[in-house]
Amino acid sequence: MHYASYVDSQGRPTWGADSEGVLHDLGPSGLNVAPTLQDAISSGVFANPVPLDDSPTQPVDGTSFLPVIHNPGKVICIGVNYRSHREETGRVEATHPTVFLRFADTLAAHGDAIPIPAASQMYDYEGEIAIVIGQHTHRATRENAWPAVSGYALFNDLSARDWQRHTGQWTPGKNFPASGPFGPYFVPAGEMTDINQVVLQTRVNGEIRQHAVFADLIFDIPAIIEYVSAFTALAPADVIVTGTPGGVGAFMEPPTFLAPGDVVEIEATGLGTLRNILVADN
Repeated sequence: MHYASYVDSQGRPTWGADSEGVLHDLGPSGLNVAPTLQDAISSGVFANPVPLDDSPTQPVDGTSFLPVIHNPGKVICIGVNYRSHREETGRVEATHPTVFLRFADTLAAHGDAIPIPAASQMYDYEGEIAIVIGQHTHRATRENAWPAVSGYALFNDLSARDWQRHTGQWTPGKNFPASGPFGPYFVPAGEMTDINQVVLQTRVNGEIRQHAVFADLIFDIPAIIEYVSAFTALAPADVIVTGTPGGVGAFMEPPTFLAPGDVVEIEATGLGTLRNILVADN
């Protein structure tokens, strides 16, 4: 089942399940399973099937989506974590994951128009898969890391490359407003039969720019959770964005950055398609 955060027909934020193109409201204005999708994850709702009977519905078409988790306590990103991306960047093999942070208020939704920062001339896409934490996790090991994963969603880690390269710290280039489209769906971990075989693809105006199998990660999910939870305790609904494959605009020949009117689509097996159009920053 695919779960989404969205705006109902009365203009109220809610969340629900997409069943064959119809959204079933599971929020306070519907079956009231939990106040938000974030609360549902935190309370362990997805340990069992969620009934949809008698829930208010609306079509997916025409619905305004929200970031699938609107206010996570932490958004932790892993950089240069696909072999193909490491090769195109020319970086040497790393001993530990490269970690940087995003602010929760940079998140955007599927379908949002995303402003290209006026301060940047080098705005770039990064199609990624995010994992959503489902339980308090501190000092996990590889062997006990998997139960921490509640589910998965798509993420576009839009990056102002010029700002990212000002210094060795990436934070400014990764935190412009609405630079983190996230969604449209959350898929519980138990419904993904083999996450390592998921194919991730990024398209710009229909042209395939990135294409990779999740198994190409340098640091896999247990390794990421082990490392991250060693220095910070993870809470339910925290988000870890796992990295992007090769094919970003910065390393094309010549480098090709996003422009107003460009449409970026990120798709992965079983997770749907995250689509946004880029616009000028007024």
